[in-house]
Amino acid sequence: MVKQSSSFSALEQLRALILEHSTPELPLPTERELAQRYQVGRREIRRALDVLEMEGRVWRKQGKGTFLGPDAPSQPLVLQALPRQSTLLEVMEARLQLEPGLARLAAQRATPEQLALMERLQERMQVLETDDSDQHELWDSAFHRTLAEAAGNRLLLGLFDALDAIRRDDSWRHVRERARNPARLENYNRQHQRLIRHLQARRPEEAAAVMTEHLQALQQALIDVLPANEEPRA
Repeated sequence: MVKQSSSFSALEQLRALILEHSTPELPLPTERELAQRYQVGRREIRRALDVLEMEGRVWRKQGKGTFLGPDAPSQPLVLQALPRQSTLLEVMEARLQLEPGLARLAAQRATPEQLALMERLQERMQVLETDDSDQHELWDSAFHRTLAEAAGNRLLLGLFDALDAIRRDDSWRHVRERARNPARLENYNRQHQRLIRHLQARRPEEAAAVMTEHLQALQQALIDVLPANEEPRA
């Protein structure tokens, strides 16, 4: 029986599979095989493959299968010592310390390809259905991770991945959904667009400031829906 899961589980496991795939001329397993292997739905597999295809990690050919693209995803450092027990608001505090710095570095180091990818990811987010929380979280996380990769520091990328994994814990899913509405999504999209413009113009301090503004807006949305006595732990 297939377990209920978000597309993040499929995406993370497919990233690991790509790193282990030693014969790039051979296709990856079929969607059905991947769904069975990872105990997720085929919809989640397709959505994860959509992200990997946009990132250039894989390419798909009708009737032939899914093949590795030119670049395997960066393998982040595994930080086993990072505490896993935390509140969602503590995670947001940590993001506010980390991600503006990543934006500052990305404004200095992002390649044209990474900047173009962030634009495509943002365009994809703009056309998502408001009530499709799985898609919003999948593509938003891909956007922020691409920026983290563009910062060009594997240790910071490892920290980002660890925080992102904690943030997406299923015990907080209902909180994240309650904190999301059309007006907030529109505001987040505008902030992403401003952030991209600063990255493209190589303005580190402005990029860091917009990232801070964006994360503070996310933090406030959580505060609005999460009473102090209702802070679940991972």
